[in-house]
Amino acid sequence: MHTLTSPDRYKNHRFPAEIISHGVWLYFRFGLSYRDVEELLFARGIIVTYEAIRKWCRKFGQPYANELRRRRPGPAISGIWMKCS
Repeated sequence: MHTLTSPDRYKNHRFPAEIISHGVWLYFRFGLSYRDVEELLFARGIIVTYEAIRKWCRKFGQPYANELRRRRPGPAISGIWMKCS
């Protein structure tokens, strides 16, 4: 997972940029709660509080949300809709 913002933004944080970006990505990509992200990271051996994840999402989350929204598939244009009764 690459970080969407410059590495300077992650400076002076307890965790490396890869862990922060993975936690933020999990939250925005799958619509999980902060506690769910906390549990997933804990399952991988990373002990972090849900409050830290909340702060990361507020600080670093907007670029992730924008990128995920941009990549979301649009409506099918050539599809045929049929009413089944």
